[in-house]
Amino acid sequence: MEEKMVASVGSPQLDEEIKKVFLSESTEKVLKFFSRQGKASSHDEEFSKKEQKLKKIIQDEAGEDILRFITEQAPLNSDRTILLLSSTDITYEVSLSNSSQIKTVIDLGVINYKNDLNTYFPLVNSVLPDAGIYIGCVETTKHRWIRFSKGHRWISAKVMWMFDFMVNRVFARLSFTKSVYSLLSRNRYFVVSKAEVLGRLSHAGFEIIGYEEANNLMYFSAMKTGFPSKKKNVPDGLLLKMRRVSKGGKMIGIYKVRTMHPYSEYIQDYVVKMNGYNDVGKPNYDFRITSWGKLIRKLHIDEIPQLINVLKGELAIVGVRPLTQFGFKSLPEDLQKERIKYRPGCIPPNVALGLTGFDGVVRAERIYLHSRKKYGVLVNFKYFWMAIYNMVTKRKLSA
Repeated sequence: MEEKMVASVGSPQLDEEIKKVFLSESTEKVLKFFSRQGKASSHDEEFSKKEQKLKKIIQDEAGEDILRFITEQAPLNSDRTILLLSSTDITYEVSLSNSSQIKTVIDLGVINYKNDLNTYFPLVNSVLPDAGIYIGCVETTKHRWIRFSKGHRWISAKVMWMFDFMVNRVFARLSFTKSVYSLLSRNRYFVVSKAEVLGRLSHAGFEIIGYEEANNLMYFSAMKTGFPSKKKNVPDGLLLKMRRVSKGGKMIGIYKVRTMHPYSEYIQDYVVKMNGYNDVGKPNYDFRITSWGKLIRKLHIDEIPQLINVLKGELAIVGVRPLTQFGFKSLPEDLQKERIKYRPGCIPPNVALGLTGFDGVVRAERIYLHSRKKYGVLVNFKYFWMAIYNMVTKRKLSA
C-alpha cells in the first residue's frame, strides 16, 4: 500500500478519538500510521522497508540514542499497530497490521505545547488498549534552565530564570493569579518538572517504564495499566493532604507543607522501586523534592501542619511513621499487624533510637512497639526527649 494523506484508520469512533487527541490546534500532526497486511514474502519485504523508513524518521528527528530507547520499549519490527507523531505538519498513512487497534503511540512533539495535559494524557489512554505503550518527550524545568543559560552570563541567566519561575511556576499555580495567567498566556507553553510529568502520567492511568535524556529533552515510556484517576483536581498549593495508613488500617489525610513538585504523590511507589529507602526511611534519591523543599525539610517546617492531625486525634506526637499503602505493605506482616494497634506519630522511633536505613527503621519500630505494649503510653515521653536530643545535637534528623 502506498503512502497517502491520512484518511480512515479504523472505526468512525476510533477516528474521532484520534482526531480529538492528535489533530488539535497544537503543532503536532499524525506522521505515520502502520498496519501490517499480507503473509507472502513480498509483503514481508515491503514491511521491512517500511520498518526501516520508520526508524529513519525517528533517527532523523531524535537521534540514534532515542531510536535505541524507543526500540527497547516498543519493538518496531513486531506485528503491532504504531501511531507516530512529529512536530512537523506532514501527515501520512501506511498499512502494516491486520488490526486497526493502535497498540503504541510514539509522540516526538514536545508535550509542553499541549493545551491541557489533564485532557491530553487521558485521551491518549482512551486510544490505547490495556498494556498499550505511550512514548513521548518533554522539556523539564532542568532542561529549560539549560536552554536559558546558553549564550548568557550566569547572573543574567539566573535573573531570567527567577523571573520565569515566578511567572510560569508560581503565578500559574496560585488560585488568585491562575486565571489571569491563563488569560494572558493562553496556555501556549506549560512549564513542568520531571516529577510532575511522570506523576501526571501515573494519574492518567499509566505505569512508568523508564526515561532517557537527549536533545535537551526527557523522553519517557509508559504502559497503560488502568483508567485515569477519578480525582480531577489535584491540589498544587502550598498546603497538601496526603493519604496514609493509620490506626486500625484506616486511611487518613496527613497535612504537610508542600516540599515536592505537584503530582509527586502518584509516583512514590515508582521512586521506591527504583531507588529504595534512605537512612531515615524516606525514598532514596528523591527527585520529587524541590530545591527549596530540601531546606524546609531540614528545618522540619514541613511537618508543622501535622499538629492539625494531632489536635484532631489522628496522630500522636510520638509513634510509628504514617505510611502510604505501598510503604505499609512493604513491611513484614507481623509488623503491619502491630503498627495498626496504635496511632502513628509525628516523631518516629528511629529518630529517638538513632537507627538508620530500612532495616534500622524496621528494628526501631519493633523495639518501640514492644515497649509501647509493655509499658503503655508513658514510653512516648522517653522517646520524645531522646528524639529532641538527637535532633538538637544533629545526630539524627527525621527528614
